[in-house]
Amino acid sequence: MAKTTLDKDLGKVARLEAATGELSRSIALPGLAVLFLVAVTIFAALVVADGPLAVYVIIGAVVAGYLALNIGANDVANNMGPAVGGKALPMAWALVIAAVCEAAGAILAGGDVVSTVSKGIITPPADLGTVNFILVMTAALFAAAVWINLATLIGAPVSTTHSIVGAVLGAGVAAAGFSVVAWPTLGAIAASWVISPVLGGIVAAALLALIKFAVLFRQDRVAAARVWVPRLIGLMSGVFTLYMLSKGLSRVWSPPTSVALGLAALMFVLGWVLAKPWVNARAAVMEDRRKAVSRLFVLPLIGAAALLSFAHGANDVANAVGPLAAIVDAAQNGGGAGEVQLPLWVLAIGALGISLGLALFGPRLIRTVGEKITKMDAIRAYCVAQAAAITVLLASALGLPVSSTHIAIGGIFGVGLLREGLTNRGVRRRPNGGAPQVPAPPVPDPMEDDLVQAAKREKRRLVRRRHAWGIAAAWVVTVPAAGLLSGLIYAALSLWSRF
Repeated sequence: MAKTTLDKDLGKVARLEAATGELSRSIALPGLAVLFLVAVTIFAALVVADGPLAVYVIIGAVVAGYLALNIGANDVANNMGPAVGGKALPMAWALVIAAVCEAAGAILAGGDVVSTVSKGIITPPADLGTVNFILVMTAALFAAAVWINLATLIGAPVSTTHSIVGAVLGAGVAAAGFSVVAWPTLGAIAASWVISPVLGGIVAAALLALIKFAVLFRQDRVAAARVWVPRLIGLMSGVFTLYMLSKGLSRVWSPPTSVALGLAALMFVLGWVLAKPWVNARAAVMEDRRKAVSRLFVLPLIGAAALLSFAHGANDVANAVGPLAAIVDAAQNGGGAGEVQLPLWVLAIGALGISLGLALFGPRLIRTVGEKITKMDAIRAYCVAQAAAITVLLASALGLPVSSTHIAIGGIFGVGLLREGLTNRGVRRRPNGGAPQVPAPPVPDPMEDDLVQAAKREKRRLVRRRHAWGIAAAWVVTVPAAGLLSGLIYAALSLWSRF
């Protein structure tokens, strides 16, 4: 009895320690975020030139830092979620790699020029006034940050681009009416709600089907892997070369299309040739098991996740600091339209904020993307990462609007639904090799009751539908919710500025 009592007491102590540690983390993480915003405030006060509008720039810098934290917490999960869910990377290493690559992409290739109205979302009238224009951009930054923060708290991956678009629209309408709205841009965003996940899902499912039928369903998986895995690594090398030239490095070096395609073809061949001895060396000691073959995709997957993070930092840092750059330009030059230069200190706030937000608050969304929608492994995660790059390139060539967030989630659902469909059809490889077969459906036994027969007919669900509906709802609501919130914030700021 004494031993049982001691065990109970020790269990209570252990639970108390765990609860204390969890409470400490829940306090420490927001505390670090607040310290970052305090540092941004001091930094902005030191670098911003004195003037009647300097206080607006400092406020805008703090709000942009807050938005960058939330972009890191929410958006980067799309790049690292599949790699973590596929057990290619532990969470700690995923955070380190993503933080470094996001910051490098933002600083090295974040761009010199951004649009003051976030790529033509609104066209401010000439009589809007400098202060009102600054308040529009400040309200947009704050509303987008709050909306993304709420989405992160409930575990919903949303498009940060759509958040800032909706916020700029809402504040612009509140300031000058619906005449300032660029309706074609809004229509393209609505189209991307469907185009992005569908394209991402189709491409990811097609890649997984190729791997299953060319490698995993073969009698000798190892021999099939020797043939196909180097080709798939070469494909990844070529696709990501083209992806980096068109997206990740486009603002640093943008070669002609023929040069970009030539470099992509060269990297395809080079990746194929270099991967062959690497794959052969591992295949020589590999068991003929799916799990063993899956490990061949771990290293390419890590590289793909790092490149996606670099490209994300290069492109999406503008979501955090583009409106801030517009505020700086308006405060210095009185401008309100056209293009403005993106100062290095503004870019640094976005880069550091995204990386810190990822490190502090990213794990929850990474687990949602990588683990809670469908079961991932290195092969499925490779298909999602590859599909993200291919879909962006395909959509760009066709002139279709897409969202990287929606593509990644669509890719995860695509591989999950393909697995579900094949499993419920009973597709499997033949014991003696050859093509996969689909067994005939079982004949019902008249001696069994209806409940037993219904249980046998029940299909396996390998994709959690409830996450699909929640994520889809968050996508549709993002633009109007961010717009409404931004309009209210603009009204409050406008009232405050009069006193």
